Amino acid sequence: MDDLDRHLLAELQRDATQAYAALGQAVGLSAGAAHERVRKMREQGVIRRTTVDVDPAAVGRGVAAYVLVEANAWMGGAATKAALEHLPEVVEAHVIAGPATLLVKVRTTSTEELQASLRRLFSVDGVTGTQTIVVLETFFERPISTRD
Repeated sequence: MDDLDRHLLAELQRDATQAYAALGQAVGLSAGAAHERVRKMREQGVIRRTTVDVDPAAVGRGVAAYVLVEANAWMGGAATKAALEHLPEVVEAHVIAGPATLLVKVRTTSTEELQASLRRLFSVDGVTGTQTIVVLETFFERPISTRD
């Protein structure tokens, strides 16, 4: 990856819907050259997906919480991943080192739904406890910086 690729990534993170002509113009390339570089970054796995950034509150998912999941066994396997993927309120799941085994980000409509979500997390095989941190306000969330 060179500086042009990093610049392309920054532009795509700003607006992934822009045409290759506009993208190329923003970084000093032709539309074809920009398209080819983006294609290569997709093939290499640098660009994992193209998505839309949705305001969670606007779609009724205004309650955010981070949940430390404690377990009686290793939770880094496919069964745990599959179980968490079946919980639609779980928007992120990470195997971690530290006081717990997993760190899960949950988005719900209410604290009552958060409580129901915690009950569902407890039904995942191996889970023995949780510690929940409810987000009161989000100052910002930023994309990965592609600049050095």
